[in-house]
Formats: sequence, C-alpha cells, structure tokens
Amino acid sequence: MTFVNPLLKKIAALIELPSVSSVNPSFDMGNRAVVERLAEWYRAAGFVVEVLPLAGQPNKANMVATLGSGAGGLLLSGHTDTVPCNEELWQSNPFSLSERDGKLYGLGTADMKSFLVLALEAASLFTAGKLLKPLTVIATADEESSMAGAKALLASGRSLADFAVIGEPTGLRPVRMHKGVMMEGVRLIGQAGHSSNPAYGNSALEGMNRLMTELLLLRDELQLQYQNPAFEVPVPTLNLGHICGGDNPNRICGQCDLSFDLRPLPGMKLEQSRKMVRERLSERMQGSGLSLEFESLFDGIPALETAKDSEIVTVAERLSGYESEAVAFGTEAPYLTEMGMQVVVMGPGDIAQAHQPDEFLRLDALQPTVDLLQSLINHFCLHPAS
Repeated sequence: MTFVNPLLKKIAALIELPSVSSVNPSFDMGNRAVVERLAEWYRAAGFVVEVLPLAGQPNKANMVATLGSGAGGLLLSGHTDTVPCNEELWQSNPFSLSERDGKLYGLGTADMKSFLVLALEAASLFTAGKLLKPLTVIATADEESSMAGAKALLASGRSLADFAVIGEPTGLRPVRMHKGVMMEGVRLIGQAGHSSNPAYGNSALEGMNRLMTELLLLRDELQLQYQNPAFEVPVPTLNLGHICGGDNPNRICGQCDLSFDLRPLPGMKLEQSRKMVRERLSERMQGSGLSLEFESLFDGIPALETAKDSEIVTVAERLSGYESEAVAFGTEAPYLTEMGMQVVVMGPGDIAQAHQPDEFLRLDALQPTVDLLQSLINHFCLHPAS
C-alpha cells in the first residue's frame, strides 16, 4: 500500500524494515537499518544525532538525538525492535503497513515504531535556539529480548535528561508503576534405573514435584506479604511455565528441568528475590541425594515506581486528563530511572494489540499523541520549572 501522508509514509518505511529481536538466535535480527533511517530523519529535522552500536554487535545500535543544548530537559524513548510473528495468522503482510477500518496494521505499529515517528512530528514545532532545555529522543535495541540497548546507555554513565516519557502502548494514559520479571531455570539430576524397583535409581521427576510444591508454597507466602491495590493483579505472581524430564514410562527419571517466572511488585528487589528462591529450594532438596542446579534465563527487569507527586507524573496526568496507573508488563523505564530521570510510560495504542497477529494502531490516535508530546516538550523544554 502506498501512502501520500508524510507521517504515514515514515511509519510505513519503519514497518518495512524487519527488526525482530529474540532470545532464539534463529529469529533474532539486527535493528541497524531502522536506526539509520531514524538518524537520517532526525538529522534533517535539526537534531544532533549519534548512532551507538552495541558492543560486539555491529548490526544492532541505539540512536541518541538531541535538539538544543545544556543539561536536563525531556527525553522521549522508544524501542526499535519487535517480537517475532506468525505471518500465516495475519490478514496482511506484517512487514508492510496496511490501512483498513481506521486502523494501521503492521508489526511494530503499536509496539512501538510509530511512536518514534510521532515524536519526530511533535518536535517539528520547535527549534534548537528556542529551547531553554534540550529535547532528547532515544531509539533503543533489543527491548523485546535482553534490554541490551537500555543497559548499554546505563553503562555509558551519560546524563541524558531529567524527565522521560517511554511511548509504550498505554492508550495515552500515564503509567508510573509496573511489575518486574525474572525468569529462572532449575535442574535436578538424579539416577536413572529400571522402574521395577525404586531402589535402582533416584527420580529427578519426583524430586521436581517436591520443588514445585515448595515454589507454590513460596508464592502463597509472597502474596500474603506483598500487596499493591494499584495493580489489576495486586500481588506478585509466580508461574510454572515449562517442565521437561525423563524419557520412558518404565525408566526412573534421571534428569528434570523446570522454568518459571516471578513478577515482583515495586519494592521487591530482583537479586533478593532470586537469592530467596534459591535458598528455599536448596533447603527443600537437602538429603534427597539429587543434584540441584540453577540458571537465570535472563538478567530480569526491575519493577518501576515513580512517585505520585513527582513532576513528570503530575504534568502527565494534567496534560493527558488521566490518573496515573500501574501495569503488569515490563519496560525500559527502570534503567532510565537508574540514570537519574523521573519516568512515566505513556504512548498510543493498546498493550492488548502488542505481540498479537494483526497488531494495529488506530489512526485517530496519531494527532492526539503529537499534541500531547508537544505539550510535554513545551512544559519541560520551553517553559521548564527550573
């Protein structure tokens, strides 16, 4: 489909550049083409642009684009990667923007390539010389898999802004809290043997049954200890997601693997939670004769909590007309917080469309997003409080 509208043409151009990131190497791609295209557009709009390749991955990069000079100001953040997709389940090509029924369809329309085009459109109202505080736009790599882009910016030690808006799909409602996530693997190694006599072996599968029972007991304890009514699910969750063990009904299971996730509330630290889980499971297996191994399947994403009375939250609430909320999904916000920014998550689209076949962004969400971003830029860069 060919688009005449310059805004839609830019969104279409990004959708047409596949940039899937995945923990599975067979799906994983680079995002460099998307970043280079964005860099070209932002330079043409008067931004000073840096393309920052990730260490050891020249096909992946972050973009940092700055309009104006000085310290502080506002940062608008979006990630350039998408999840994999099942093309056969889509009604149209996920890598080609389609418009129908007042919606834009394509992989990354809502989550979240479009936001980076809308941020550029919002910035077109401003010039560097008129801004009292700088406007910075970042486009990151690998948010959907490893958070490597955000982690690289954090590791650089740079100070990018005082306030930040991450344009993940929230229906333009400000989000100031989200849960974290950690994904862990547990392996039990026992002794295989003939099932006719339990003394011939030591079942890792039966041992895993005891471990799973312990994890569910731990979940109950955590849900009694930690509660936050701001969340739809007001307690930390723990999901037993995958189990694999044994090879035949008449053979005692010699090895069993379990993968699970834990989604902590704000105030629960990832490393403390991981340590607590491992200590509990190690204690449960004492005297079993089974060997217990642990693996963190990825580093984890911390929970987010930006203070209700912080300037970014109060301004976002006033401009959007919505009270700030809490969501269950994770974002890059904790890394920006660690860089010294006050952060809210607020962008067009609905998280219900993310990671789904026929992902879409409503056309009538485009102009309200541009208007809201321009109001934010006006407040934090043109008329800053300090």
